[in-house]
Amino acid sequence: AVITDLNDDEAIIMMVDSNCQRSNILPSEKAFSYKMKLDAIKRQGKRTDLTLSQVGKKLNAYEELARSSGDSRNQVHRYIRLTYLVPELLEFVDNGRMKMQPAVELSYLDEEAQRDIVDIIDETDVFPSFSQTVRMRKTDKGELTYEKISEILSEDKPNQRPTYRISAEKISQLIPREYNDRQAEEYIIKALECYRKTLNRKMKKDKIA
Repeated sequence: AVITDLNDDEAIIMMVDSNCQRSNILPSEKAFSYKMKLDAIKRQGKRTDLTLSQVGKKLNAYEELARSSGDSRNQVHRYIRLTYLVPELLEFVDNGRMKMQPAVELSYLDEEAQRDIVDIIDETDVFPSFSQTVRMRKTDKGELTYEKISEILSEDKPNQRPTYRISAEKISQLIPREYNDRQAEEYIIKALECYRKTLNRKMKKDKIA
């Protein structure tokens, strides 16, 4: 066994460094580990005297944590912001249902607003996009009501709208060659409308039969 004489903060730093080496560490585990280490570094004034370069630039606690962790300073800050989430939202991050960026934005909301978001997600199974969480954060505290959050979350998100791609090679033989892009689009839409009417008539006949 190796016995090392450490004070409490040094022990915390060593423990966090060891735990963060795991390959399967959850975002929440990393977040609270970074928070513990950051607090320990801040208590150790000598740690902020470390230099980053030959010119003697001093590192603040976040920079020192980033240097020793391998994550960027901004990424370290994002992880630590996760510790300000209510447990339910943090669990969504851990299980991959919510991305880091929107979760970080939600961490700036008060607990009541975060609880409202959890309730709405439970009811609708709709998760906020990054742009929606930015809007929530920018909304004045008194105006970010349950109804306002529901209104924001009910809006269509670009990444949830269906995108249809049709191979030009497959349909080029079905469209008059002299048509430009606009005419070709109108031609396809009319053809689909006609096909839908045919299907509807067939379904009605099948019901009568």
